[in-house]
Amino acid sequence: MADPLAYPETRRENVVEEQFGTPVADPYRWLENDVREDQEVRDWVTAENAVTDAYLATLPGRAAIEARLTELWNYERLGIPDRAGNRYFYTQNDGLQNQSVLMVRDGLDGAPRQLLDPNSWSDDDATALAEWEPSPDGSRVAYAVQDGGTDWRILRVLDVASGETLDDEVNWAKFTNIAWAHNGAGFFYARFPEPEGAEFTGLNADHSIYFHTVGTPQSADRLVYATPDRPQLNHGAEVTDDGKYLVIYSSEGTDDRYEVTLIDLTSPQMARRTIIRGMEHNWDLVGSDGDILYFVTNMDAPRERIVRMDVSTASRAIAEVVAEDEATLETAHVIGGRIVATYLADAKNEVRVFDMEGARLATVDLPGIGSIGGFDGEADNPETFFAFTSYDTPTAIYRYDTADGTVTPFFEPQVAFDPADYTVEQRFYTSLDGTRIPMFLVHRSDLAADATHPALLYGYGGFNISLTPSFSPAVLQWLEMGGVYAVANLRGGGEYGAEWHDAGRLLNKQNVFDDFISAAQFLIDEGITSPDQLAIRGGSNGGLLVGAVTNQRPDLFAVALPAVGVMDMLRFNRFTAGRYWVDDYGYPDREEDFRTLYAYSPYHNIHDGLDYPAILVTTADTDDRVVPGHSFKYIAAIQHADIGDQPHLIRIETRAGHGSGRPTSQLIAEYADLWAFAAHFTGLEVPAN
Repeated sequence: MADPLAYPETRRENVVEEQFGTPVADPYRWLENDVREDQEVRDWVTAENAVTDAYLATLPGRAAIEARLTELWNYERLGIPDRAGNRYFYTQNDGLQNQSVLMVRDGLDGAPRQLLDPNSWSDDDATALAEWEPSPDGSRVAYAVQDGGTDWRILRVLDVASGETLDDEVNWAKFTNIAWAHNGAGFFYARFPEPEGAEFTGLNADHSIYFHTVGTPQSADRLVYATPDRPQLNHGAEVTDDGKYLVIYSSEGTDDRYEVTLIDLTSPQMARRTIIRGMEHNWDLVGSDGDILYFVTNMDAPRERIVRMDVSTASRAIAEVVAEDEATLETAHVIGGRIVATYLADAKNEVRVFDMEGARLATVDLPGIGSIGGFDGEADNPETFFAFTSYDTPTAIYRYDTADGTVTPFFEPQVAFDPADYTVEQRFYTSLDGTRIPMFLVHRSDLAADATHPALLYGYGGFNISLTPSFSPAVLQWLEMGGVYAVANLRGGGEYGAEWHDAGRLLNKQNVFDDFISAAQFLIDEGITSPDQLAIRGGSNGGLLVGAVTNQRPDLFAVALPAVGVMDMLRFNRFTAGRYWVDDYGYPDREEDFRTLYAYSPYHNIHDGLDYPAILVTTADTDDRVVPGHSFKYIAAIQHADIGDQPHLIRIETRAGHGSGRPTSQLIAEYADLWAFAAHFTGLEVPAN
């Protein structure tokens, strides 16, 4: 057993609150304070990072891991093109650029030209290009600036011909897309009121839709839609293909349950009417033909279907176009007069093409078994683009023509490894209650089948989010070193539609933890790994997952790597966007939900007297999605507890948030620390420094 580490002294307070007759201790509540504003919290962060950095510096192979990660990351990457007019816009990274740049081509075969380089926006490269959208004619681009990883956005406008950024500046946008008016005069966006302090921790309320006219100050922006009588609602907006309607989606949580309001953009008064009330079902616009709107919906179809609605009539009758299938329908778009629909079958994508009456015409020829994204386009143009990736295949971009069904490469990356050296397989295992759960397994093809190996098990299990095959240079490095990588498709995700999601949330949340524990047991029982070779990892809701199963089965894992996790399940809804998560977690102030949450909350269920695995928590000071106080309080409680002598550390990144917009160099450094730590405690052979 290693000598215990000397952790920083963390002040404990006598904070105990009775909830439904249960005394709940919260000795580290002061660590919820904003690190930017509270000197004591800032000093604590500095002290914790000092201990962590000193320990990680002693781990063998870390420098060599970072060097190889840098090599693996160093390949050109392109985003999916967005056509506007005769111009094609896309992001590009030469490999090691900290931020991807925005490019444009005049015509499909035109010479690429750089429009925006976020690498010049800040000295530390932590300011990123977030959402962006070209105007319909391609003459301008509205884009969002993300600073230091925050969810807040600053919106600006670029003139494409000159490459100059205009004077327009829109502040306090958040959880927004950008939807241009058809004439290009301006765009719709969503924002919150300017916060009165606590901009990174305060609750978000009164989300509203505004219209910004290019060339005018934000003070002149027109309020288009708001619900002051229901300040908890969030709103998103998009413009129909013909520019006739603004479609506004309103929701109150993370579930795909919406009210839908139409605003007639051809009316001087911008007449509005709500066409879907009640927030009971998903409604996702597929396309439009005048007053006929096509939607993906789970109304009477847990795995989704496509319907059309005639909004010119008072009845707004709904007719089915594409029926529900055994595979889960994820997205659909009208492109060139046809419906292109993406399905998920056993956590693998397939793409089907239908005519506007729902007759199936074709299946898109994909490069292999993996994940796709894209298939945006125009109703009167057959051209569209999609991205394909898998665990052993970096993201490539393809052009698809809905008229003749041809798939042609637009961009295929050149990488410093041979995909044939790796094996990707799908297995199924049985959870505690008998449910059949899919799992992806990836490893080097030459790995001995008659021996156990260090393994990394990843999971999420929440918010209707599906885990599908995707490429990561970091995972490839783990595989190169001889590790096995496993991804469990837990309940709570969206792999099998609404029923799969419902089976892993609210009072059913323990199913997610049982699924993950059963995945670990499966890997052990199959002789793939052993408890002293198994690491587990997850982020956000997956960080909660790792924290909960570590408390429930600390004997099953050698390493736990919870990232930006939701660790205090009794106070998550008091900060920033946390109030939306009640759809998956429930309400801490309702007794039935409280008892469920309290039973698995990672912060409240650390068990003295048990030997815990080595733990490396990761979070960031500017995470205003899952505020870092969750991780701060959790690691303070872990370090205080009598749970063995393995290291229990936290790595706190500065000028970073929940994950998006992070510089490449920052990612490489973090993964080098994670892999060196995990390798050390699982016995994975690391390269010599």
